[in-house]
Amino acid sequence: MKLLLLTLYYPPEIGAPQARLSELATGLKARGFEVQVLTALPSYPKGKIFPDYRGLWKKETISDIPVFRTWVFPTQKTAMLPRLANYFSFVLSSLFFGIWGFKKVDFILTESPPLFLGITGYLLSRLKRAKWIFNISDLWPESAVRLGAVKPGWALTLSEKLEAFIYRKAWLVTGQTKTTINCINARFPEVKLFHLSNGVDTVRFNPKNFRPEIRKSFSPHGDLIFFYGGLHGLAQGLSQILYCAKGAPEGIRFVFIGDGPEKSLLIKLAQELELTNIEFHDAVASKKMPEILASVDVCLIPLKTTLPGAVPSKLYEAMASAKPVILIADGEPAEIVTSAKVGLAVSPGDGQALMNAIKQLSADEKLRTQFGENGRRTAIKLYNRANITEAFAKYIINKA
Repeated sequence: MKLLLLTLYYPPEIGAPQARLSELATGLKARGFEVQVLTALPSYPKGKIFPDYRGLWKKETISDIPVFRTWVFPTQKTAMLPRLANYFSFVLSSLFFGIWGFKKVDFILTESPPLFLGITGYLLSRLKRAKWIFNISDLWPESAVRLGAVKPGWALTLSEKLEAFIYRKAWLVTGQTKTTINCINARFPEVKLFHLSNGVDTVRFNPKNFRPEIRKSFSPHGDLIFFYGGLHGLAQGLSQILYCAKGAPEGIRFVFIGDGPEKSLLIKLAQELELTNIEFHDAVASKKMPEILASVDVCLIPLKTTLPGAVPSKLYEAMASAKPVILIADGEPAEIVTSAKVGLAVSPGDGQALMNAIKQLSADEKLRTQFGENGRRTAIKLYNRANITEAFAKYIINKA
């Protein structure tokens, strides 16, 4: 079976979708699929094409998988026009390359967002006579509306029409969360759906990766490490952590690792608040993250607002690393945290509840340990990516 993975995001970029999709690709390859990837020249999250990838296109091999890259308009700006230029430049370049660069494939799996990449996926599936799988990691345009990135008007109307068209034309629509599946099923009951849950490599993310030198570099005086690693963007709402850091108990270090369009503003805010218990670090290669997670005390997983169907990948990685979490979100991710007893969940914008959670976990080592053990056990049982990929592979083979 030949499968083409069409995505805007892929390693060597660092981020949750990049890691998830590369692990899915290698997992499908290990199960006998002939996998190829069509993606963009890497530019995320700084909005600049990586030095070794300048040009109109590039072919390389990552983990024995052929990866074809086409030009994209790079930007870090969150305004509508630059984002649309970023999305549609890849829609067009990937379509052109896909028409001429690939022969017959059996499946085309398109990653959304961006929703607009469904245009390329649909057209290529028709031209190649392939079964088209549309994978949804965030519900768009609904999430964009919640974040204030899209206002009611013609742009929203067109996006909703495109969304409906894509769902109805896809051979299979997959969603990462139960909420996503339920939302689509309620609106489009005729669409064939599969819950392709997000998950984690529980061998790679493991508490045995603890490194004392990493811990000491963050906390030379033995302070507890409250850690955030990932995109510093609009959706994360990281400023709410900074405001709580101002009044946090002594003996806590807040460590942020990553990059993104909001990072400079966050650093400026930390300076204005005169915070001495927080530090910002550059993004690190994804291969280093398992050791970092295993060496901290508490993982912070924030969202600015609750997004329908959004469960941050960081939650699964923290659980597999046996780390307690403070989740700033409602909905499905909060249900996971509370039902599995892996940490504390507070609503976005509730500064007092967040402060209480920080104080509670900082003061109770036994609770931290219990949450961590529960998380590790739950990750192995329910969110092991190898098992998730196996179930998906069997499903599409049987249904083809």
